[in-house]
Amino acid sequence: MGDLAYVHVRTKDRIAVLVIDHPPVNALDEATFKDLDAAVRGAQADPAVKVIVITGTARSFVAGADIGYLSEMATSEDAEGLAQSGQELMLRIERSPKPIIAAINGRYCLGGGNELAMACHMRIAEEGVEFGQPEIRLGLIPGWGGTRRLVHLVGLGKAVELILTGDRIPAREALQLGLVNRVMAEGKALEEAMHMAAQLAALSSEGLRLALDCIYSELDMGLSEAMVCEVQRFAEMACTYDKCEGLSAFLEKRRPQFEDR
Repeated sequence: MGDLAYVHVRTKDRIAVLVIDHPPVNALDEATFKDLDAAVRGAQADPAVKVIVITGTARSFVAGADIGYLSEMATSEDAEGLAQSGQELMLRIERSPKPIIAAINGRYCLGGGNELAMACHMRIAEEGVEFGQPEIRLGLIPGWGGTRRLVHLVGLGKAVELILTGDRIPAREALQLGLVNRVMAEGKALEEAMHMAAQLAALSSEGLRLALDCIYSELDMGLSEAMVCEVQRFAEMACTYDKCEGLSAFLEKRRPQFEDR
């Protein structure tokens, strides 16, 4: 899995880092979007990868969808195709069997960039980043899952406010609202994301996969159905080698050596 034109890929210690590089602000145009999709697919399919980190070059995480790209929409069919392709990528990220962490750097995490971050399983931001869904100010609305995921993360009232006003919020407020998991000093988001990724990479990939499957599958279920799903995944994990190793290591007061089976 090598570099693409607008996404640089490096893999080390079972962690794949995908760096979006589309100057000047990493706006997602068609080519960048396709490269990101290819990089995500490649990392998910790579047996050497257990955890994925998505970040941007130093100046910006992702400022949003490229305005030129959006302006090419001439018909409702064009707009529908663009929204569907975006939703497919965001869903592929959200439903990834491997944990995906967003290391949100630079100044902007807006529009499609915020939708990308929200699709990731965890988000680590730097102090100076601004978050928002400003589509309404362009005569649009979020189209890549923003209306759903923002409600899940920050609650209905605040999500409605942010989507209808297009206001931006600073990283510290995003943390208070639950939009991000951690806020770091400038230049430290990727470092912290790599630290978290290393912790996850030391765990059982089967455990990570089944936990993620439970969490995200249950978003579309009622309580009773969700509890049945959890019982089934719990039972599935209980039949693995890694369960035996984890319990044995605890009783023997040693660090477990999971084998992902």
